[in-house]
Amino acid sequence: MDDSARIKIGDLKVAARLYNLVADEIIPATGICPDRFWSALGKAVRELGPRNGELLEQRVRFQAQIDAWHVRQRGREFDAHAYRQFLVDIGYLLPEGEAFEITTENVDPEVATIAGPQLVVPVGNARMALNAVNARWGSLYTALYATDAISEADGAERTKEYNEIRGARVVEYVAEFLDQAVVLSAGSHADAVQYRLVDVDAGKQLQVVLADGTPATLGQPTKLVGYKLSKDVLTSLLLCNNGLHIEIIFDSNGQVGSRHRTGIEDVKLEAALTTIQDLEDAESAVDAADKVRLYRSWLGLMQGTLQTTILSGGKERVRKVARDRTFTSPAGGALVLSGRSLLLVRNVGIHMYTDAVLDANNQPIPEGFLDIFIVALAALHDLNTNTGLGNSRAGSLYVVKPKMHGPAEVVATRELFEQVEEALDLPLNTIKIGIMDEERRMTVNLKEAIRAVSERVIFINTGFLDRTGDEIHTVMQAGPVIPKMEMKGTPWIKAYEDRNVDVGIAVGLPGRAQIGKGMWAAPDEMSNMLATKIVHPESGANTAWVPSPRAAVLHALHYHKVVVSQRQRQLASRTTASIDDILKLPLLGGRTLSEAEIQRELDNNAQSILGYVVRWIQQGIGCSKVPDIDDVGLMEDRATLRISSQHIANWLHHGVTSKEQVGETFERMVAVVDRQNVEDTQYEKMAPDFDGSLAFQAALTLVFDGVEQANGYTEPTLHEYRRRYKLLH
Repeated sequence: MDDSARIKIGDLKVAARLYNLVADEIIPATGICPDRFWSALGKAVRELGPRNGELLEQRVRFQAQIDAWHVRQRGREFDAHAYRQFLVDIGYLLPEGEAFEITTENVDPEVATIAGPQLVVPVGNARMALNAVNARWGSLYTALYATDAISEADGAERTKEYNEIRGARVVEYVAEFLDQAVVLSAGSHADAVQYRLVDVDAGKQLQVVLADGTPATLGQPTKLVGYKLSKDVLTSLLLCNNGLHIEIIFDSNGQVGSRHRTGIEDVKLEAALTTIQDLEDAESAVDAADKVRLYRSWLGLMQGTLQTTILSGGKERVRKVARDRTFTSPAGGALVLSGRSLLLVRNVGIHMYTDAVLDANNQPIPEGFLDIFIVALAALHDLNTNTGLGNSRAGSLYVVKPKMHGPAEVVATRELFEQVEEALDLPLNTIKIGIMDEERRMTVNLKEAIRAVSERVIFINTGFLDRTGDEIHTVMQAGPVIPKMEMKGTPWIKAYEDRNVDVGIAVGLPGRAQIGKGMWAAPDEMSNMLATKIVHPESGANTAWVPSPRAAVLHALHYHKVVVSQRQRQLASRTTASIDDILKLPLLGGRTLSEAEIQRELDNNAQSILGYVVRWIQQGIGCSKVPDIDDVGLMEDRATLRISSQHIANWLHHGVTSKEQVGETFERMVAVVDRQNVEDTQYEKMAPDFDGSLAFQAALTLVFDGVEQANGYTEPTLHEYRRRYKLLH
């Protein structure tokens, strides 16, 4: 269907394919009148659309004022006090109001009270979306055996056939984990020869017989919360530690269980408690057809009907949404646990517009307006029905809103949500908001931004990748910035990460909302993740992003070790991280880089840009594992692209490099990226026809237009070249 086919509804002109999706698939069974729905969207566009434009103009004005200030200061010693006062004077840095605490209600425990991993996946990719939904429970044995979390030294290689040496090391590792998470009254789980249930006054209690015949119990018997029997034979034990469940599965005839003296076949962990189904950075959606694909997938998740066919073991299998899991409690009743990750949905930022719907002046409308109206309409299938495959048991819709710049934009988003709730007959504050703290003006005004939505906020997260991109763009005129990999060691980024937690704790997020941390970007480096990502729960964050279901299982181990609620109480008494530190500029100053250092940085950035952009433009892939310059697979999305393109633009602007050197670097890095994609049958080489490669031209545009591009966002360029590519194919 041609996107030029449109249906006029009131002031709006809606792409026919989008109108049909709403009329034929989403509206039925919601109780909402189609005319009322489109009329409500039209009302929001008329009443709130102009404000959206004004907020974007304010961004431009602030940046122009900051640019001018830095230009005036060139050649002078940086005056931190004068800089901060300047930001106050222009209204960029706002005064903080009195202390307050959020009052958000009707929040599912996966968000409010339980600490654990979070996945972020492109909602339009059914396989990835379903993998994430079903990643609530995952095999610890598999996560260890199939990754580098277990060393391959001394005969423990990952082989096609089951490697008993490696398997034994996995079993040993898991026994050590159980000793830490569910301590026995005596001995170790490694010494167990039998797990059995015994009768006590309150019902059932776990007894573990050790190799010397000693009967041990759990150090805390209440950590046994459920079990399963088959013909009076124990097949499963359900334990709980720090609010997270551990399932020990017994099968003495299984591949692993037959080798284990207690018959343990597997240990499953409650892993990805929550998942962000992404309409934004993880996606490439540039027109009505793309938006329909994303919305249809979200609808399937809300209805519990989404499915896809995968090839597994040479056979086609249908993957569906997992059902709930039922156990018998120690007292004898039924214990039902969700089999699915609780879903949040990330909409696009306010700077995005879509021609899937045109306004009365035939202009594209704010894309975020369309997102929230459609995702909320689809969510009625979850909120108003009980299919047994539902999402929120608390009756809430969780919407993550990215790239907001300060309280005024948060207020505008709240007003939009209120109009949606009114249009869909939802109680006020049904639509909860997650705030991405990934723009500099949000960081320095976070407390007041949270105040603006204190009755519906459920999430703050430090998106440090986008935050770094925005930092580079904000200080663009101040001077050349330090190399990209040095950013993590700067005062501003530490203060930013700490202050996010400090503010979140101070305004009462613990017990009501998530304080989140960013992505582990290397999905093949699980050993390193296990060694380092524990810093996220230790920092006071009760969730952090992981790139895969297996990574979620392994990251869950950290939340068994750290009681985040206790850590948050400890951190509540520390001094709040300084805004003055956040405002320290990450500049080279008088430091001189060698030619080799400059070229190495350019090579790294150019290869990263090309590797991501070529898939975005040619295949419409918004997030994937992209090999870096050393052929290490990293999860890349628009946030990493924003950093790399802004970094080169900054160095080019200040003469650290030249346009000729940048062009030569990109052409040379094309050879690397073309080689890395040689096995991809859908891939189109960028060399040697650089002028004819839309992907290559998009990559150069991101850099050469990077100084002028508002906030350094990459979407305008990506959308332009992707649409051109689709027209030609």
